[in-house]
Amino acid sequence: MGDARETSESNIDVLIIGAGPAGLMAAASLAHLKVPFRIVDRRRTKIFTGQADGLQCRSLEIFDSLGFADRVWKEANHMIEICMWNPGPDGVIRRSDRIPDTIVGLSRFQQIVLHQGRIERFFLDNIDKYTEKKWGGVERGTLPESLEIGMTGEYPVKVVLRGLSDEEVEVKQVIVSGEKSVGNIGSDGLFRSNLGDAAEDEEEELIRQSKKRGGESEIVNTKYVIGCDGARSWTRRALGFELQGEATDFIWGVMDIIPITDFPDIRMRCAIHSANDGSLMVIPRENRLVRLYIQLKEVTPDASGRADRSKITPALIFGAAQKILRPYKIDYEYCDWWTAYQIGQRVGTSFSDDTNRVFLAGDAVHTHSPKAGQGMNVSMQDSYNLAWKVGLVAKGICKPSILSSYQSERRRVAKDLIEFDHKFARLFSGRPASDVMDAEGVSMEEFKDAFLKGNLFASGLSVNYGPSNLVVKPGNPAEQGDGSTRSSLLEGTPHNLTEEEFAKKQALASGLPVGMRFNSFKVLNQACARPWHLQERLKLDGRFRIVLFAGNILAPEQKQRVQTFCDKLDAPTSFLRRATPKDDKIDSVVEILTIHSAKRTETELLRDFPEILHPFDAHNGWDYNKVFVDDVSYHEGFGDAHTNYGVNKERGCVVAVRPDQYVGWIGELEDFEQLTNYFEGCLLLRDQA
Repeated sequence: MGDARETSESNIDVLIIGAGPAGLMAAASLAHLKVPFRIVDRRRTKIFTGQADGLQCRSLEIFDSLGFADRVWKEANHMIEICMWNPGPDGVIRRSDRIPDTIVGLSRFQQIVLHQGRIERFFLDNIDKYTEKKWGGVERGTLPESLEIGMTGEYPVKVVLRGLSDEEVEVKQVIVSGEKSVGNIGSDGLFRSNLGDAAEDEEEELIRQSKKRGGESEIVNTKYVIGCDGARSWTRRALGFELQGEATDFIWGVMDIIPITDFPDIRMRCAIHSANDGSLMVIPRENRLVRLYIQLKEVTPDASGRADRSKITPALIFGAAQKILRPYKIDYEYCDWWTAYQIGQRVGTSFSDDTNRVFLAGDAVHTHSPKAGQGMNVSMQDSYNLAWKVGLVAKGICKPSILSSYQSERRRVAKDLIEFDHKFARLFSGRPASDVMDAEGVSMEEFKDAFLKGNLFASGLSVNYGPSNLVVKPGNPAEQGDGSTRSSLLEGTPHNLTEEEFAKKQALASGLPVGMRFNSFKVLNQACARPWHLQERLKLDGRFRIVLFAGNILAPEQKQRVQTFCDKLDAPTSFLRRATPKDDKIDSVVEILTIHSAKRTETELLRDFPEILHPFDAHNGWDYNKVFVDDVSYHEGFGDAHTNYGVNKERGCVVAVRPDQYVGWIGELEDFEQLTNYFEGCLLLRDQA
């Protein structure tokens, strides 16, 4: 309805703006937490061609925590090996190295590639599965018109949404004709490229058109807004924030084709440097597709620093690829999608407003080149980090102070990514050195070394969060965070651990670094002997976990240590009881998972473990899915979890794990007061009365 009609009004806990991978990750996470949300997007449909495709190990671990990693894993192309091609003394390219695409043993998953549209489909199915029908689903053809942040009330943020017509959201794409005598040119992705015109005025024009025709509008009052609306983010501009950084002179084209070629490694990931014609990356995709990232040396930025996108066509892009691959030949009959972009590295000045009511995630706060396969992954991991914090604060389970950790943790990741991308892009786009005396050329040994080191970073598993009320480690939060004053405002550092004290705590589980994600090794269910990757038991449902390494539970002294620890957990005044809402299950906020090292066949669940480790329910009986043993399975070998986690098999230890699988605290079984301090720092506990 337009200005002449009455505008409707509604309340919701969380409003998500943007339904790309970052927005859908936020929506799926909130759906699993049973937090009411709405998600709006300007686009009429999800994407069907092009855009991001690379998925790193950590993203797949996250998908598994949501329950759909198996769908992605089965459909994707698996990246096993990287082949490096460089010019020889005669200037002809040849294969110089083969390296594993994923560092061996790093994760139970390896890096894969799958079209972003399929990933969005899996998200949408997952959201639909876990969302109540009265809230949930993507509201398409909807644009935010204004945003106001109040200081009081249950729903202090007001957003006016405006409905768009089909004509208003139709994408104006470049139509290329006569490009190629054979085949299909495919969908043009330039309209979403950073070579496109700035869109600051586009939303205002769409809103004006909607008002003119009497389009519908609605006032949404909400507790929190999450802006996942891309590099030209309306939400970021509404907050008055900027992206800081600069564009390089490197212009790259991208094509998704079914190649016809005699190049021998077309089904391997390849990094190819030609002697004089630029560089190319080959990414083998699903359904016989191959993505080519192609350096366009013939296209250069003008005086304003931008390239003229009207000069970029599929013929120009593919012609560059053919030159780089010489003497090998390549052609195609079918092109699924193509685009071009200018490498630029930028990061937002802030990831949230000062009240921690409006947040930005993904491309809205960081942009970089896509060749390292980081964009979609880091964007989704932003909102995975944020959504559970927002959700648990909205539900009254966690303290609002934990929200400050979002910027501290994720802005530093973005800055590290951009630093990595800057070096990687320079090495990839530079001319290979002809010999050791060629100072201006890029050393191929340096490039290989950067690729190898970058593999750990690119896996998403090197993220190490600094101290906060969610991560107990020594040091200055600002220095270990993103360097901003937001980091120094974090609560939770009164733990006052010295480096020496922390080293002793960390040594209790040296394979589980505090601030990093909980690695996964196989353990067996004590009750039924089924092997599980421990990480499979850390689903995203909003619960913190206490992982109790119970050691040799059959040793009398150790059994007493475990009993004493459990008695404290079970006491009426314990943080576990005080964190649990009245009349709710004891594990509804903090779940306890146990791993012991005694022989499975000599141990009995009900005899040897206190009840709180396998709670009893009058309707369902004992819980048989919380106690595990580090032992040999019949069919899947020995995970040797204690050794891999660096935990003493006799004495064990205690590990507190955040809902997003990151390690927050490590201590002895006797360190119950310190464990209590950890949960008092982040949870809202009921009075002891």
